This record gives sequence, structure tokens and C-alpha cells, in this order.
Amino acid sequence: MTPAADRLSSTFAALADPTRRAILARLTLGETTVGDLAEPFDMSLPAISKHLKVLERAGLISRGRDAQRRPCRLAAEPLHEIADWVATYRRFWEQRLDRLEDYLRAAQQTPTSSPPSTSAKKKRTKAHGRKSK
Repeated sequence: MTPAADRLSSTFAALADPTRRAILARLTLGETTVGDLAEPFDMSLPAISKHLKVLERAGLISRGRDAQRRPCRLAAEPLHEIADWVATYRRFWEQRLDRLEDYLRAAQQTPTSSPPSTSAKKKRTKAHGRKSK
């Protein structure tokens, strides 16, 4: 596996948990302490620390040291890599939808022939030597 693919895997794995996504959402507002990050969650500080370690290993956050404070901040580069990866598939789907739109537009412009009448169907069936229903 390439390092870029491995990094995508760890980023997606980190983002798979709703608590970690909520932590990242909070960090979009700016750097904050572990205590402040833990406040809205009904879990222990060690549990929050485990989530932060996953985010840190994925490169999604960085932690500093300011005396007794350990502020956390968002590191957005892995999110940019995911956006680039998703953009490839967005282009794929947009092209597919554009082709569908072209097809539907062409289908609307083509005069539709009405289905053959029952008598025409019977004539064809008799011509082929089959009984009509």
C-alpha cells in the first residue's frame, strides 16, 4: 500500500467515529484544551484522550504544550487529501449524470412511435405461423 493510501485509510478510520468528528468540528472554531473538548461528552477524560490519540496519529490534530495546558488544534491537511480523493469520484458522477441528461434530452426530442395495435400484432403473429392470443 502506498503511503498516501495508508494515510487516507487512517484518516477515514479516525473520521468513522462520531465523537472524533464532533471534536474536529469543535476545533474548527480554534485551538482549545483537552478539558474543554471533553466537556460536552458523557465520557471520562481518559476516553477522550484515546480519541485524541487516534486523531493525532491520523494527523488530524496537533497538541502543543503551554505550561500546564495541552492545547489541541486542527491540522487540516489530511482533510484536504480526502477532499481531493472524493473530487475524483465527484467528477466521475458528474460525467455520468451529464451523459444521462444528454440521453434524456435526446429521448425527449425523438418522436415516439405508438405501440402496435392489437390487429397489427395479430397479423404479425399469423405471418410467423403462431396463434395469436
